[in-house]
Amino acid sequence: MENNMDVYKSLASYKKTNPSVITIGTFDGLHLGHKAIINQLVNTAKKDNLSSILLTFFPHPRMILQKNSSLKLINTINERSAIIKQTGVSNLIIHPFTKEFSRLTALEFVRDILVNQLHIKKIIIGYDHQFGRNRTATINDLIEFGNIYDFEVFEITAQQLQNVSISSTKIRKALEEGDVKTANQYLGYPFMLSGKIVKGKGIGKTLAFPTANFKIKEDYKLIPKNGVYLVRSVIAKKEVFGLTNIGTNPTFGGIHKSIETHFLDYKNDLYNKNIRINFIKKIREEKIFDSKEALKIAIKEDEIFARDYLKINE
Repeated sequence: MENNMDVYKSLASYKKTNPSVITIGTFDGLHLGHKAIINQLVNTAKKDNLSSILLTFFPHPRMILQKNSSLKLINTINERSAIIKQTGVSNLIIHPFTKEFSRLTALEFVRDILVNQLHIKKIIIGYDHQFGRNRTATINDLIEFGNIYDFEVFEITAQQLQNVSISSTKIRKALEEGDVKTANQYLGYPFMLSGKIVKGKGIGKTLAFPTANFKIKEDYKLIPKNGVYLVRSVIAKKEVFGLTNIGTNPTFGGIHKSIETHFLDYKNDLYNKNIRINFIKKIREEKIFDSKEALKIAIKEDEIFARDYLKINE
């Protein structure tokens, strides 16, 4: 459901005064568990004639509050916004998460932001949601604030929340193991990588399989395990399939990880273009081959496998 969603880069930039219903969270992966919560938000807004607001944060709070967080995210913030746009939410606020923001007391957050600025009448939140300085306030405190400031609190069930956290953990684990099929089932859409095509070493050309080299600018983006994957893309409004190799080109003694895609049936120059690839299936692990010839044969076999797989799954 494509939708005219307004996007705000901070809480201060939201100036609307109509009464609203809100949900709050990081929503990384925007998977089926998250979608159930967002559907509840959108349906409540329609039913009660309220404006729907999804408040999310970037960077992820763990990246700011935990010094050595090596957390990788399933979606970049742009991907997250694009997926939320499909859900029917009217307003997306992506607030910059800082140490200063984390020091707001529960009262300041509820009174100054939720009530005075966002004009909430209803909030949809998890039973284990903790907020305010040092995350000391709970849903019971929120219900108390609701009595004072005249808004209702709707609790997301333990079952729903468990599904959300299980899904996020399983998606990350599946991608780290290269199991994009499982990740996609939890997400409800294909895992994606988006990047600019840059000049590579030209190894693909010497193998008669020219590749587009992806530069992913977001260093927090989770990259699946090294290997060869079948991917789908849309280039110049045309559906194009490809073979994506994630790895170091060990046959050529490479040590730096690269992401290269050989697009099937597409020959035009893609340098400097921004391309998104959707992952369909892992074809094989990355291997070291004895010779350039052996690698060429393997890539040809990958292509035959990919074309057969696409035919069967048309």
